Amino acid sequence: MARGTVVGVPTPHISAPDGAFAPTVLLPGDPLRAKWIAETFLDDAELVTEVRNIFGYTGTWNGNPVSVMGTGMGVPSISIYATELITQYGCERLIRVGSCGALIEAVGLRDVVIGAGACTDSGVNRVRFGGFDYAAIADWSLLRSTAEAAERGSASVHVGNIMTSDLFYSPKGEEVARMAASMGVLAVEMEAAGLYGVAAEHGAAALAICTVSDHLVLEQVLTPEERQQSFSDMIEIALAGAFA
Repeated sequence: MARGTVVGVPTPHISAPDGAFAPTVLLPGDPLRAKWIAETFLDDAELVTEVRNIFGYTGTWNGNPVSVMGTGMGVPSISIYATELITQYGCERLIRVGSCGALIEAVGLRDVVIGAGACTDSGVNRVRFGGFDYAAIADWSLLRSTAEAAERGSASVHVGNIMTSDLFYSPKGEEVARMAASMGVLAVEMEAAGLYGVAAEHGAAALAICTVSDHLVLEQVLTPEERQQSFSDMIEIALAGAFA
């Protein structure tokens, strides 16, 4: 169990009884995607929370207990839910499953990106780490098992550094994207660095897995139909890696 866990206490954002969540939780940003994941991939999935229309479900996958819960968008939002899941509900492994924008030509639309680390323009981990730079990295065990699971599948998968941005519409977006790409950053998203910091603070394991939904260099965007098929690949990889 994670450090400092006090189970069984409903929070302002998650009203669920003790034991409502499995040790392993998938975290999509979109609450409706949480519903889709639960209905598509889990057996006997039950809705366990819907505060603020952020849906959380618990069921099983291949006999393994697993939960899925929406987090909303951005570092502040995912940090709230990740902290409460760990400290109040005893969750041990948190896996973000979301979308990202590719920054380099070697990463294509529909590819899956596994974030070994997450650089960021957010200041939250500096606050958490006494004003110093914190290296926001994934849990090694989850990273290794998920990368190995990905190798057994047919999806195009990349493992490396990603960028967590606080601003979706940034006045320096193109400049930052070029700089990040020049240093080998694969893609940009909005949550991973915050999740990695929360997990490190509270002694849990975390990983971010993203599907490329748009390409910032090639100016390409997936259709809704293409997104759903690609997201299926990502969820299958995430579940296989979590229970390898």
